[in-house]
Amino acid sequence: MTSEPLALHPDRFFSPIPAVREIARELYAAVADLPLVCPHGHVPPALLADDESFPEPTALLITPDHYIFRMLRSQGVRMEDMGIPTRDGAAVEADPRVVWQRFADHYHLFLGTPTRAWLDQTFAEVFGVDQKLTGDSASEIYDHLSAQLGRPEFRPRALFDRFNIDVLTTTDGAADSLDEHRRIRESGWGGRVIPCFRPDAVFRIASPEWRGELDRLADATGTEIGSYATLIRVLEERRAFFQSMGATSTDHAVVVPYTHRLPDVEANHLLQRALAGTATEEDQGAFEAHMLMEMARMSTEDGLVMQLHPGALRDHNAEVFERFGRDMGGDIPVATEYTHNLRELLNAYGSDPRLTLVVFTLDETAYARELAPLAGHYPAMRLGPAWWFHDSIEGMRRYRTQTTETAGIYNTVGFNDDTRAFLSIPARHDLSRRVDADFLAGLVAEHRVDEADAHRMIHALAVGLVRDTYNLGDDASAVVGDGVAVNGRAGE
Repeated sequence: MTSEPLALHPDRFFSPIPAVREIARELYAAVADLPLVCPHGHVPPALLADDESFPEPTALLITPDHYIFRMLRSQGVRMEDMGIPTRDGAAVEADPRVVWQRFADHYHLFLGTPTRAWLDQTFAEVFGVDQKLTGDSASEIYDHLSAQLGRPEFRPRALFDRFNIDVLTTTDGAADSLDEHRRIRESGWGGRVIPCFRPDAVFRIASPEWRGELDRLADATGTEIGSYATLIRVLEERRAFFQSMGATSTDHAVVVPYTHRLPDVEANHLLQRALAGTATEEDQGAFEAHMLMEMARMSTEDGLVMQLHPGALRDHNAEVFERFGRDMGGDIPVATEYTHNLRELLNAYGSDPRLTLVVFTLDETAYARELAPLAGHYPAMRLGPAWWFHDSIEGMRRYRTQTTETAGIYNTVGFNDDTRAFLSIPARHDLSRRVDADFLAGLVAEHRVDEADAHRMIHALAVGLVRDTYNLGDDASAVVGDGVAVNGRAGE
């Protein structure tokens, strides 16, 4: 059977309306080659510290990607048959070629999805694949990818440089030693990789894993944590350590973004219940709400940008959780309320110029109703981009359409890829730049903004806003005419 060519159309994701498409082409061309600024993601820092060759294609592209095996599972493909390791060590498919063939046989399932868009672009532009992945072409493409991965120019640091990544932020637990970050800094390589402080595990006081996480934090600091006051002091010290290693942000994931300050004596009482092993889910909710207030307070003092990721019910599928463990594709969005839940935090710190609070959502119904009005009012608050399930073509469009009227673009933070899949980073940023160019082209075609302003806006969305929000340095390429910088500040 003759294979079909893999061709990426230069106008992909642009409007079919000629006038809009022509403007989108110009706007996209202005930012297509700008550096990639990655302020939030989950690439393991050991990847760039060790700089070892990637494994064969299946272990690199399929086994770690829950987007892939969740889709296949929905169509009846067993996770064991895709080589996903089980908790109990039960046998799973061990032949990577067999897994790759199964994936290729089902690749049509991803048509129209962002996963297909990212993978096709990765195949074509990173690996030089010129035919579509199908059951018939699977073996040949596997061999081609394997050969490429064995070359020095496909090692992680070489690809980091080739991708034109300016800065990459990882996500690291509060007790993490950051040894990989230290090794990167001491290696002499020029790539900028920085940590992000994520203390969530220490706040989940009803979790079975909580005591182990607290002990790890105590070991990391050489401090016995027996009181709330000690915990706060240790967290402040860890934040300072992360900053010394280049961190500019923190990250916090909760199901409900409820914020409420407790008296210190009550916070200590909850911690003592946790130490005794008697903390309840209600105790944890109260403790997390209080600790979000404390994290905002600390950010006003140390300047770390605070990110909030609410609304994901983790491990929804009990069978998948029991057999394969956490974060294996069974995380489902829930309806999320922000106006009441964030009110106490925003009243306390939302007008403080020292705080930047980036709020994300998985609940798109909150964009126009709550999030855009909140970000359009409180100086400290910014809207994170479409996240996770909605980091897609249509999700990005809905985000811009529903937030721009009320919040504008300058109360948003540009794009972040939020990915573990290192090789997909260029494709994700390219998709974002194309969608934003198309959105702005529509505004120009409707004479809502002129072309000069649209060029300023596309530079802001591509690099300026993210640099400004996350304190990641200046970008001379983002200054467009008359000393006007994309983040709204005059050029210096």
